[in-house]
Amino acid sequence: MEDIIIIFLLSLLAITAIAIIFMRNMLSVIMLGSIYSLLSAVIFVVLDAVDVAFTEAAVGAGISSVLFLSAFAVTGKRQVLKQKNKLIAFVTVSLTAAALIYATSDMPYVGDPNAPVQTHVAARYIEQSGSEVGIPNMVTAVLASYRGFDTLGEVAVVFTAMIAVLLLLLRREEEELDREK
Repeated sequence: MEDIIIIFLLSLLAITAIAIIFMRNMLSVIMLGSIYSLLSAVIFVVLDAVDVAFTEAAVGAGISSVLFLSAFAVTGKRQVLKQKNKLIAFVTVSLTAAALIYATSDMPYVGDPNAPVQTHVAARYIEQSGSEVGIPNMVTAVLASYRGFDTLGEVAVVFTAMIAVLLLLLRREEEELDREK
């Protein structure tokens, strides 16, 4: 039954991604991007990665959507296509997809009890996180201590997005001031 749910969710994810590709209305793209992030979060929940799902929902669907909507408020409503060479974009995307598919061929199956994460890391987190970190909640210990650099990276991504939106807003204000002169 879980496999059917995952296949259904992945199908919805693919449909959403294809819809994003063909949309030209930026507001629709932002909303579909938020839906894509929420679907990803649901998939993570089904795969028992609740901490990743929480981060995806908060950052991907929440903060990113707000930042994109803020940028949308100061930019145009429709995308202006300026692509000259679509072949370069296609080759780049194809090479990236091939590299990602090749990288996944070495991954263990989902839920494999003999996977390294199940045999080494999980047992250590369960048995020793309280004494090593001093935080009674195991999930908090993992996120704050063992995966602290991941959390720092996520904060850096959100901060970078916020700076980009602020730069867009400042640029827009400067352009309006130049037009008034």
